[in-house]
Amino acid sequence: MFSAELRGHEFEMAWTNLLRRLWTLGSQRLCRLPAPVFLVSVIVLGARCEAAETISIKSTRSFGLDATYLKAELFKPEGKGPFPAVVLMHGCGGWQPAVLGALHEHAWYFLDRGYVVLNLDSFGPRGNSGGTVCESDAKLVNALDYRTNDAFDALHYLQTLQFVDPKSTFLMGQSNGGSVAINAAKMAGPRGFRAVAAYYPWCGSLGASSVKLTSPLIIFSGSRDDWVPARQCRNRMSMGEQLKVVAYPNAPHSFDLQIKLQRYLGKLIGFDKSATEDSRAQMLAFFNGQLEKNVQRLSKLDAAGEMSQ
Repeated sequence: MFSAELRGHEFEMAWTNLLRRLWTLGSQRLCRLPAPVFLVSVIVLGARCEAAETISIKSTRSFGLDATYLKAELFKPEGKGPFPAVVLMHGCGGWQPAVLGALHEHAWYFLDRGYVVLNLDSFGPRGNSGGTVCESDAKLVNALDYRTNDAFDALHYLQTLQFVDPKSTFLMGQSNGGSVAINAAKMAGPRGFRAVAAYYPWCGSLGASSVKLTSPLIIFSGSRDDWVPARQCRNRMSMGEQLKVVAYPNAPHSFDLQIKLQRYLGKLIGFDKSATEDSRAQMLAFFNGQLEKNVQRLSKLDAAGEMSQ
């Protein structure tokens, strides 16, 4: 996410992220290798056979005369489905190695639990990768606008897939992507996101202390975050769907990225293992809770139908 991240990394972290990236690009080929060779790839790369399919999604928010096609990685569990699905959205630096490594960890976590995952790149196709957006408030605000549109483009794409349950699509975003997630949770529509998770977002996106949410929203913030302080997310109330805020006392900004604790643009960033693991588990539980509510609602409708016969 940050132009300074590799200078602050330990060598092992940079090397691991590079290997993970190579694995994502080449895992389908590795999985077809002879068993002894594949075993080495498992040891060296942490190899997995759930390779992502690279896809393009036409943006409905293009600039100029040429259409913009967003890049994405699509992960699918084995089977026909229909499966729940989750869209992942990066922060202001785009798909830099540490960011992509963290997003892949989230993707594999959901994939192992029966979710389709779409990891969306908003910046690469627009030439905005490498941290340039992070350095400009105007670019950050502009990104919130077009990236909210990107999130719904991704949602509508997933809803066209036969193996995805169109009523059970979720959204998770980091940093600027987390603020996008908040925007999406506020937007009305019969086929919006089933629930939304925002990692260390700018909670100014919530607006006033009371906000009307159309999708349930869970926010994860770090109390050591001096970029978008956790206190901005406290004492907020929802007049609509559920709002839950979780703050981690020792976590800085970007706490789910495996980078050494450091300063970027004067702000504290770095990995917090405990916050990462707990937030991921809470996010899954929050999403699964919405699925369970849907099952309970359908059961009640079926029971009511039987009684009326």
